[in-house]
Amino acid sequence: MAMAMSTATSSIVVNSSMGGMGMGMGDSDPHACKISMLWNWYTIDSCFLSRTWHIRSSGAFAGSCIGVISLVVSLELLRRAQREYDRYISNQNTSKHGNAALVGGGPGDIASSDDVGKTHRPTDTVGLMHGNAKMVNFRPSLLQQAVRSLLFMLQFAVGYFVMLLAMYYNGYFIICIVIGAYIGSFIFQWDNVHSG
Repeated sequence: MAMAMSTATSSIVVNSSMGGMGMGMGDSDPHACKISMLWNWYTIDSCFLSRTWHIRSSGAFAGSCIGVISLVVSLELLRRAQREYDRYISNQNTSKHGNAALVGGGPGDIASSDDVGKTHRPTDTVGLMHGNAKMVNFRPSLLQQAVRSLLFMLQFAVGYFVMLLAMYYNGYFIICIVIGAYIGSFIFQWDNVHSG
C-alpha cells in the first residue's frame, strides 16, 4: 500500500491541452503528458522541457532520441572547435612573432614575454609544446577572447540543455546521452595526444 502510494505521488500527469499547468492524478485526458521524477521508461505521451515537446508517437520518440544523440555529439564538436581555435591563435602568435616566440631545445631554455632569450628554470613559465621548443605564453586579443568566450558559452548552453534532459530520468534518453557522448568523443577527440 505504501509503495503504491509513493509511486502514485511521484508521477505527475500534466494536461497539455489546458492553458495553465493543470496537474492531477487520474486526469480524464488519455493523452496527458507523463512526467516522473523517478527513473522511468516512458515513451508515448512523455513530455520534455515544455508542453510543446509532447511525444505522441513511436516515430516522434525515435526522432527525439536521434535529436538527443545529435545534441551531445554537437557538444563534443564545440569542445573540439574550442581546442582547434586555441591552436589556431597559438600558431598565429608563433608566426607573428617568428623565432622570438620560440626558444630552442634544452630543458632550461624557456622564454617569458618580458625577456626572450634568457635562460630560466623550467618552472619559471609554462608554455605549450611546439616541436622541441616551448612556446611563449601570450594573452589573446579582445576579438580572439570574444570568440573563445562565445565558444565556451555555446558549450555551456548545450551542456546545460543536456543536463536538463537527463533530469527527466528517462532511461531511453539517458542511454541516448551516453551513446552521443561516445560517438562525439570517438569523432571529435581523435586528435593528437600530447605526452609529458
